[in-house]
Amino acid sequence: MTVIPASGERVHALLADGTTVCVRPARPDDREAVLGLYSAMSDANLRLRFFAVSRRSAEQAAARVAQPEGAGYRALVAERGGRIIGIAEYQTGCGEASDSAEISLAVGDGRHHRGVGTLLLEHLVSAARAHGIRTFAADALAENHEVLKVFADLGLRTERRFEGPEVHCVIPLDDTEEYRSSVERRGQAADVASLVPLLRPGSVAVVGAGRRPGSVGRAVLHNLSTGRFTGPLYAVDPAARPVLGVRAYPAVSALPRIPDLAVIAVSAEHVAQVAGECGRFGVRALLVVSSGLDAHQSGALLTACREHDMRLVGPHCLGVANTEERVRLDATFAAAHPAPGSAGVAVQSGGVGIALLGGLERLGIGVSSFVSLGDKYDVSGNDLLQWWETDGRTDLALLHLESFGNPRAFSRTARRVTRRMPILTVDAGRTEAGRRAAASHTAAAATTTMTRRALFAQAGITATRTIPELLQTAALLHSQPLPAAGRVVVVTNASGAGVLTADACAEAGLNLPPLPPGLVDDLLTVLPPGASTTNPVDATAAVSEEQLRGCVDRLAARDGVDAVLVALVPTAVAAATGDVLVRALTRAPARRSRTIAAVLLDQDVPVRLLAADNGQVPAYADPQAAARALAHAAERARRLARPPGTVPALDGVDTSRGRAVVDRFLRRHPDGAWLDPRTCAELLDCYGIPQSPWAWVETEDEAVWAADRLKGPDGHVVLKASWPGLAHKTARHAIHLDLRGDAQVRAAFRDFDVRFGHIMTGAVVQPLAPRGIELFAGVVQDEVFGPLVLFGLGGTAAEVLADHAARPAPLTDQDVHDLITAPRCAPLLSGRDGTGPVDLHGLEQFLLRLSRMAGDLPQLAEADFDPVLARPEHVTALDARIRLLPRRAHDPYLRRLR
Repeated sequence: MTVIPASGERVHALLADGTTVCVRPARPDDREAVLGLYSAMSDANLRLRFFAVSRRSAEQAAARVAQPEGAGYRALVAERGGRIIGIAEYQTGCGEASDSAEISLAVGDGRHHRGVGTLLLEHLVSAARAHGIRTFAADALAENHEVLKVFADLGLRTERRFEGPEVHCVIPLDDTEEYRSSVERRGQAADVASLVPLLRPGSVAVVGAGRRPGSVGRAVLHNLSTGRFTGPLYAVDPAARPVLGVRAYPAVSALPRIPDLAVIAVSAEHVAQVAGECGRFGVRALLVVSSGLDAHQSGALLTACREHDMRLVGPHCLGVANTEERVRLDATFAAAHPAPGSAGVAVQSGGVGIALLGGLERLGIGVSSFVSLGDKYDVSGNDLLQWWETDGRTDLALLHLESFGNPRAFSRTARRVTRRMPILTVDAGRTEAGRRAAASHTAAAATTTMTRRALFAQAGITATRTIPELLQTAALLHSQPLPAAGRVVVVTNASGAGVLTADACAEAGLNLPPLPPGLVDDLLTVLPPGASTTNPVDATAAVSEEQLRGCVDRLAARDGVDAVLVALVPTAVAAATGDVLVRALTRAPARRSRTIAAVLLDQDVPVRLLAADNGQVPAYADPQAAARALAHAAERARRLARPPGTVPALDGVDTSRGRAVVDRFLRRHPDGAWLDPRTCAELLDCYGIPQSPWAWVETEDEAVWAADRLKGPDGHVVLKASWPGLAHKTARHAIHLDLRGDAQVRAAFRDFDVRFGHIMTGAVVQPLAPRGIELFAGVVQDEVFGPLVLFGLGGTAAEVLADHAARPAPLTDQDVHDLITAPRCAPLLSGRDGTGPVDLHGLEQFLLRLSRMAGDLPQLAEADFDPVLARPEHVTALDARIRLLPRRAHDPYLRRLR
């Protein structure tokens, strides 16, 4: 999908050094500013731009910005501090092919090597694609190494042809994975650079520290001071008297140096004013803990940040912290300093943040950095994932997000980061009440449970239902190797505890395989008499520390065992009292290669990490908690074991024709509508989506003729009434099945005419489909998440059973496999009901083509394919409904700040 910059649209984005620039379409009144850009260039740079030191050429180039947009000309400018510092432009109809445009690029002196030109070209590429341009052409002097390098490093294939002192470059604008990855790498570097003043500030000022005990600003200042922040610390207070021993100044502009980070803790009506003062003084990052801003105040705050090149956390947040020894930043008003460690934490709720900080400290994991995002006007979870990926300290990421600004960019980042470290989240807002609370708290639109879970699944994020479950899973992922799969052996000293633990594992989707005879014999040599070596292994109350250790060691060394879960209870037997048996888990000559966890039913805390000779062992008070943590770990291992997904190439797709079908329909229906059957079929044909043969009829005689032509070997056909907006044909009795012979077809059409003649526009005749599995496939365009592909059981039971799964488009080969295997009906597709497997390749192709159509056409508001008939020889849509709405497309991967 591509973005179409509208006249006057302003997009802020980050340059390579982390500073902010505004990218916008050039306007006719920019002529003098563009001329000023060229006039300030050195003769050497003017020659590289115009092939000669020509002020006349500069005047002509500046005059071009006054051209009307429809003349095949488009220009984007980069603006900073109210001044144009760069311009990129294209012009069609310059001797190249009709879908080609000639481009030029200029960046002001002193602004080179900061990524201005590259950023402009990225946005120009996106705009050109949206207008049907498929190739850029550019001429440059062979000595202009800088611009040639910009072209070469874009990530797009560049063809060069040397013509004397000049180089002619042709750049196909294919939307390839290589190009997206290049844009992503540049974005990550810029993002991380922009966060340095926020998370590694050299100096901090607290504005609104106040002298009143109990104020938020005073609490933040207290934590910064007692946390031993390593840089200069200032307070800003009108009285200019020291606060908590920190020297105070009457205004930001009175500070002896420009702070990297300013913490704003003033009343809502003064936040934007203070932000503006900070920006004019040169502050690079703001942390706004103030709350209660109205829409006008919020807009003014964000405008100040964009105009003055400041990253923003908040407002309405708990603060930020970085436990690096060289920083020791605690700019929060939490009751205690965060313990240093290796978990990165980002939350929208301050209360959740406090709970996570406390839980991680109790586990001994601690945090590398902590950010309370609050209302999340700017810095987001996506930013933090990129920071943790490169900070050299974080090996575990914990998120609590109630809303998503750019879910598709977030998913792409998370898919990359989660291959390096686990990302865990709490699936907040699962209920209608929870979603209402999230919306009121964050001013964010509510999102459905299915959509959010689809995003987490696609991104490889481990989603838990509660904060305790998140901490329990974090304890296991932090301390133990991942299980290769879900095969668990339960060991216990009490049969009842073993049964409870085995039940919990089975309910969590784990497998408790029987032990092979050789392993059984081996275990019996170390366990006390009377032990049972089925799974669970009952070591009996008489087991000693040495016997239990020997049992666990043997299990942990065997293939076919992925994890060992040891459930222990204290008994009166001397060998099993106190922590004696626990030592069997923590004392080992070497780190065990399998996942080891304990269930200690008498434990007084939900989870703790036991110090072991070679690491740590998680211990749980509840078997279900241990089993859920193991299941999450097994699922993560499964995802990591397979290669990253790729979006397969599809043959027989005519995107241009599909867009033309959509444009033609929306010209007739400017407010959008459901497609009529003929237009629907034409659109599906553009994407190679298989449909059952059909004919459109408007009279009784036409229906008879079509039935005779389309009838199958048994002579039976189906007649479906049609009118705009018809949704459930079966419920409306707008379908006649199993019609045979002219008389039955005529009678069916007359029935429709009597009941629906006032609204019916025609009918569809199809051959009666053979028996097969009825499935459902569909697309919905979510306002926040973009296109979502749904799949599951179809037919009349679809809505009752709601057996559907979903994944955001575009689908990769891995996504489509997950989509097909996720619903409960999945075993039917592989032939477990005795009918033989359906055409799984055809089903994958069907969903991939549906995904491609949804990605190409943002106007596709929703599509329903129900039923989709799956048989061993083919997969076919028997019924399709598509609704279009007039929508502009936006490129989710284009670099831009929120």
